[in-house]
Formats: sequence, C-alpha cells, structure tokens
Amino acid sequence: MHNSQLLKVYKFGGASVKDAAAIINLVRIVREYQADTPLLIVVSAMGKTTNALEELFDLAYQGQEYTSALTRLEAFHREAAQQLAPSLGQDTQATIKAAFDDAFDALRAQLAAVNCHQDYDQQYDQIVSFGELLASQLVAFVLNDTHPARWLDCRPLLRTDESWREGRIDWETTESNLRAAVLPQLQQVHILVTQGFLGGTASGYTTTLGREGSDYTAAILAYCLHAESVTIWKDVAGLLNADPKIFADTVRYPEISYQETIEMAYYGASVIHPKTIKPLAVRQIPLYVKSFLAPAAEGTKIHDCRHGLLAPAYILKVNQCLISFESKDLTFISEENLEVIFGALAQARLKINLMQNSAISFSVCTDFSSQRLDKLLSALREQFTIHYNTGLELYSIKNYDAASIQRLTHHRDLLLEQRTRQTFQFVCRQHLQ
Repeated sequence: MHNSQLLKVYKFGGASVKDAAAIINLVRIVREYQADTPLLIVVSAMGKTTNALEELFDLAYQGQEYTSALTRLEAFHREAAQQLAPSLGQDTQATIKAAFDDAFDALRAQLAAVNCHQDYDQQYDQIVSFGELLASQLVAFVLNDTHPARWLDCRPLLRTDESWREGRIDWETTESNLRAAVLPQLQQVHILVTQGFLGGTASGYTTTLGREGSDYTAAILAYCLHAESVTIWKDVAGLLNADPKIFADTVRYPEISYQETIEMAYYGASVIHPKTIKPLAVRQIPLYVKSFLAPAAEGTKIHDCRHGLLAPAYILKVNQCLISFESKDLTFISEENLEVIFGALAQARLKINLMQNSAISFSVCTDFSSQRLDKLLSALREQFTIHYNTGLELYSIKNYDAASIQRLTHHRDLLLEQRTRQTFQFVCRQHLQ
C-alpha cells in the first residue's frame, strides 16, 4: 500500500460480534462496503465475554472454584465456531479449532498462576485480554475463508507503560511499530483484523486501555497510520442524544464537532470512549458512527465542523460514590488540603466525575470501586473526616434548558447539583421506576 491515507479503520464492538449470526453480518458489511480499500478491523470481545472473564479472574484471585465458569465461556465460543462451520472450508475450521485450543490452554495456565498476594490489576489484564484475542482470531479466520485477510496481534505493537487497566500509550514507539508491521502486510492482503482494548509493555506483559477501550484502539491505529477515516459500528443509528435503552424519544445528531463529542464522552456518553476523539482531531480524521443493523443508513459524522444549538444530551453514570472530606479542626478547605486529596485520589486511581467545595468540606463523585475506596480512606482518614454514599447515579445534561432539567430532576432525591453555562449535573439516589 503506497498511500496509507487510503486506509480505513472499522471497529466492531461486542454486540456486533456477539454470536455466529452477528459475525456473518460483519462479513456481509465488509464485503459490501470495503470496496477493495485497505481495511484494518478492530474487534472487541464477543457479547458479555469481558464480564465473564472478570468473574473468572475474581474467582481465581479469591481462591474459589472457577472451572465451571471457564467451561461455560469455552462452550460459548466453540458453539459460535460450530455454528459458523457449515459455511467454512475444512482448513478454516481446523485453523479456528487449533487457535481456540491454544488460547484456552493459555487461559487455563494464566488462571492457575493467579496469586492473591501479587498485583491485582496486572493479573487482571493478563486474564481479561483473552476475550479480544479469541474474537479477533475467529473474525479473521472467517473473513479469510472468502476474503484475503490476516490476523494481527496488536500487543507487541501498541506500546504502553505499566499502568495496568489504564495503559498509557507511548505514541512514538507505537507509531513506529505500527507503520513497520502494518503497511507492508496491507500490500499483501487488503484486510487485517486486530484486537481492541489491548496493548503491551516493553517487557512483554499485556495491558488493557480501560473498559470499552476498543474505540480508543481504533483511533490510535488511525492516528499512527494516517488513515482516511474511522467507522464505529454500533447497535444504534448513530451518535444519539441519549441511550435509547434508558431514555425515550432519542435524537440522532447527523454531524457533530470533535469538541462537542469530547465533552459528551467525558461526561460518560456510552457511544464513544473518552480518549477516542483527540488523536483523530489532531490529524483531522473523520469518525463515522453507523449501525451494523442498518449499514446503509446515514449515521453520524464526527469531524471539524460548526453547528447551531444541539438537542440536549442526557448522560447517566450508575454505580457512583459521593465522597465528602472535612478538615478535622474545622479550618477552611485550603489549596494545601486539596493538593493532599487530589494526590490520594490519583494514587487510588479514582477518576473524579464531579466535584464541589464549600468552606469546610470538599465533595467528589467517582465510579465506585471498593478496593480503590478503601485505599483512599486509608490514606486520608487521619487527616480528614470522610463521609461517603454508594449506589448513586450521576446525571449530566449537555446543552440543557429548563425543560430538560425538569424532565430529569422531577421526583428525584438530589444529593448534589452543579451547573455551568452548558452543562447541568446532579447526583441522586438510584431512581426506582
């Protein structure tokens, strides 16, 4: 491939590869829309596989029996392969079986080696990464049965540090690795299939890029390879102003700017991973969000554009924790206090979704993690009086108006609220329908 700007990147999430029928649909989309353009396909784990691997790892870490859960996970993947088999050649069927044999042998060995006295997050990454490895191999081999396609292991190429579960990309090394490995292969075959969500350290350990990080992977690949575009295939019609599973009467944005999308993703919009947009914006690579259920439909184009006032966007984050810090001697919350609190939050790796301070207290809303909360409390309880509530919900309304605020706050017990010129946020107890 002489001009990498001809390259397109497709990302297929878990719902688009959830079973044999979904993978057949993926192959159909590639056949109809690839049109001999070099294509790099990023694949997530099948369906709820990541959740199943998390459960497996936790059982192993706690020293509990996990073989029945592993058997169910293996049966799920082998059943999908078996359902695809009638449309595949014998060689392809044998290749898939051999790949699955190797992968599940490796997973069993990794689970047997889990040690509760060693770093939880590092071991987590080694186990949970198997979902993307299995799915990408299955998709690559099925595609190769009718299209020249090749499986690409991204772990040696996407270089990260050792921030387990939230690997930070070494951009210079990653770009050099990708250009050396990918461009020559795309001169031989037009389709490469790789994993979302995964990277690797210089010492050869697998890292993950954060939950739902496959979008980010697609953006990293597009940035480093100077791709023409990225398309994320979802089970929705495009970028909507709300999750249709939660909110009725959603609106699709036909186009939207990078900046607006970054802000929506930051507040928790589930369609796009928060880190996805920046590398695309830097190189002015458009991002298309399209439906794999209706691939001919328009979808949404995210690019450098101007638009008028957008429909309010409703964003919900569940499983939230509201933490309040008070100085024990009733002195004001000073800059020195805040420095200590922010440092402890960073050490505990608790991301702040909302914060607010008064004269003698400072409150933050974070995603709840019992392990990380315990680490924070241990670090700060001698210096501060700390109160916290769990099981909460955080709502954000981007481009709010009076009607949108009334719609969400009506009959809800608000514990904290905050508004800026464009965004209204509040934390509340779980709302029972």
